[in-house]
Amino acid sequence: MSTSKKATSALVSVFHKDGLEPIVKKLHELGVTLYSTGGTEKFIKELGIPVVPVEDVTSYPSILGGRVKTLHPKVFGGILNRQDHEGDVAQMEEFDIPQLDIVIVDLYPFEKTVASGASEQDIIEKIDIGGISLIRAAAKNYKDVLCVSSMEDYEDFLNVISEGNGTTSLEDRKRYATKAFNVSSHYDSAIFNYFNKDHGVAALKISETQGKVLRYGENPHQKGFFFGDFEAMFDKLHGKELSYNNLLDVDAAVNLMEEFKDDDPTFAILKHNNACGLATRSNIKQAYVDALAGDPVSAFGGILIANTEIDVETANEIHQLFCEVVIAPSYSDDALEVLKGKKNRIILIQKEIELPKTLTRTCLNGALVQEKDSKTDSENDLEAVTNKKASSREIEDLLFASKLCKHTKSNTIVLAKNKQLCASGTGQTSRVDALNQAINKAKSFNFDLDGAVMASDAFFPFPDCVEIAHTAGIRSVIQPGGSIKDQLSIDFCNENDMAMVMTGTRHFKH
Repeated sequence: MSTSKKATSALVSVFHKDGLEPIVKKLHELGVTLYSTGGTEKFIKELGIPVVPVEDVTSYPSILGGRVKTLHPKVFGGILNRQDHEGDVAQMEEFDIPQLDIVIVDLYPFEKTVASGASEQDIIEKIDIGGISLIRAAAKNYKDVLCVSSMEDYEDFLNVISEGNGTTSLEDRKRYATKAFNVSSHYDSAIFNYFNKDHGVAALKISETQGKVLRYGENPHQKGFFFGDFEAMFDKLHGKELSYNNLLDVDAAVNLMEEFKDDDPTFAILKHNNACGLATRSNIKQAYVDALAGDPVSAFGGILIANTEIDVETANEIHQLFCEVVIAPSYSDDALEVLKGKKNRIILIQKEIELPKTLTRTCLNGALVQEKDSKTDSENDLEAVTNKKASSREIEDLLFASKLCKHTKSNTIVLAKNKQLCASGTGQTSRVDALNQAINKAKSFNFDLDGAVMASDAFFPFPDCVEIAHTAGIRSVIQPGGSIKDQLSIDFCNENDMAMVMTGTRHFKH
């Protein structure tokens, strides 16, 4: 038995009508009988094309304000019948059910309605019932029916029926069924996540309909994929395709710079998800120069990000460095010309978009989900625990270092001075090792740590870190506190004229 099917009828009932006209005209040209409802029926009639109202088939009008239009045995029988099943064929004839070979149905825009800030009642009304039922039915019966479930497939579908003269292959129908179940499963996930905003039901539903195959994963022998709408967040102006590692670094850069979004011009340089340079200055060029000074060696091949427009003076400085990616909210025309001088350099404009409020990562045979660390330490959070109080300049540096510490791999210590990263110790198994790493790195790049501040992502279990910091010239410390031996560190600071503030908030980043 041939797997090709010549379409003689189609049910067309869509929310999005852009691009529908040529399809309707082609179906009519091919002699396909059209069935429709509501606004789509009116749309087809206005094209001067004959259409059979679904009400004529079901003998029921659209009721309950349009909530019930197609939910009827004569509609679903026309879709779900098995054309090679003797009993189905007999019942189709017995109950006068029309065969439906093509179903073109999309869904109410639930996610867009939620994103628009609409009222709950408006959101509830955008939960599609008939549409999703029709899609599932048509996709289930792909052996006999072709289902078009999204306006994104209109152009491809038009090519399929045009090239086949109304005939579709089993391969085509199964391909469209796959697309349909992708649409329906994503839709249900979005609805569930809306109802489960407070995570009252301990269930994880993640659905991304846009995906991209990357060149490889972290290493060339690993496959890699990105699932998400990259274009919604960035305009890519220039450069090669982003890699798996590029995307991880871009994510780290964006989340770090979110802390400095409303600050004076700030520039950061990241490598392997950690900042190796960061500075806030009165202009973006100086912010870049001072960020680069934090570690000009690690900056090679790094990810660069600014919180304000990059001008040509800054671009000329950047152009001297080999870097993978540059990110900014905007660029001057002259700056773009300079930065485009390296053909592989990736240039991104970051758009205003709300970042996810939860973090998900695979773990063992499942997943870990947590709320994003949205707490940014502020002056109001600081508890002065030592006799010596930090000066206003030191408080600025302490908060600057704390923001950076939050986005650096634990165990971490950050050393800063005059709103500039001097050095950080990242991802160490011991906090003492992290501090020594930071001090040695700062000295290697000729930073004077006298008067610098130290930030720690977690408490000091012993006074050894403040002792080492004091020897290096550090005079102010910010840490969350919470150790049963906090007093030991406080006592050392008091005995050595150091200021310490506690925030009460730990910022581990594993």
